[in-house]
Amino acid sequence: MPEIRAVRWNGEAIVLIDQTRLPDEEVSVVCDTVDATVDAIVRLVVRGAPALGAVGGYGVAVAMLQGQRENWDAAEVQGGIDKIRNARPTAVNLAWGVDRVRPLVPSGVEAVLAEADRIAAEDEAANRELSRKGADWILANTTQRPLRVLTHCNTGSLATTAWGTALGIVRELHERGEVEVVHADETRPLLQGSRLTSWELTHDGIPHVVQADSAAASTILRGLIDVAIIGADRIARNGDTANKIGSVGVALACADAGVPFVVAAPSSTVDLATQSGEDIEIELRDGSEITAFAGKRVAPDAAAGYNPAFDVTPARLISAIVTERGVVEPAPDSTVESLVAEEMKA
Repeated sequence: MPEIRAVRWNGEAIVLIDQTRLPDEEVSVVCDTVDATVDAIVRLVVRGAPALGAVGGYGVAVAMLQGQRENWDAAEVQGGIDKIRNARPTAVNLAWGVDRVRPLVPSGVEAVLAEADRIAAEDEAANRELSRKGADWILANTTQRPLRVLTHCNTGSLATTAWGTALGIVRELHERGEVEVVHADETRPLLQGSRLTSWELTHDGIPHVVQADSAAASTILRGLIDVAIIGADRIARNGDTANKIGSVGVALACADAGVPFVVAAPSSTVDLATQSGEDIEIELRDGSEITAFAGKRVAPDAAAGYNPAFDVTPARLISAIVTERGVVEPAPDSTVESLVAEEMKA
């Protein structure tokens, strides 16, 4: 089967698989303006930290090309770039991608695109390497064969430039013949697990079931899971990790059951400027995503929706943090800070 490419450049614009339409329709969205790019980010046409990093890089070129068409001055171009950079506050990779490419603006669009292409290529290479390292660690730290894996949200090709992070590890384990079944949490309220992860697992022929988020803790405590693997949108200096809302509940259940809880992300997701999870801004999305479903109100009109998009898992609940640079096992003596700094970001 052809590889899934959630983000690509067509020579004039960013082309995205519209993840709001999956699995019913496989259509693309073309982003050739700043507003179109921001809209795609905010509406979750594109999501996932590594994919957003690539969009950030290519988004700089979008702003430059729009500026050329519409005769923007330098300040207007920089304003457009800032608008893309700030579209989602919790995921560090979006700003990271913009910041990596922005210094090349004076060198022209071709230089910017070349660097954005490097971001995409490096992400795919990093995903494959971290998948090998993560699979090795999991096989060395579990005894059940084949493995019963739990994952939360979507961390595959749709969340990256190719292959995937947590789901990339699942793919690697599957290719080694080590996966019995994957339990994919549905991931309320926008169902990235049931719509996107299940779509990718089906694409790859990996046995799986979709379960309600509220079933995850019970599934773990009943002894039906051997390892949980999730992605990350930001990893703080001390190892605290922000990921899709519901992740910390999985971590708590794993800690109680003695099941490894693994976080997988490229090293670009490690944010050494953020000291701990307390410093991570949690994005609050429109409450109507909670109070309505498929456009139909399901809660009383007077009810307001509380809709944090992410939560923070403390480092003490994480068995291993995997990037392409290595594996860190957070410890109570707080050595994770130096390990993150030296091994992942050196």
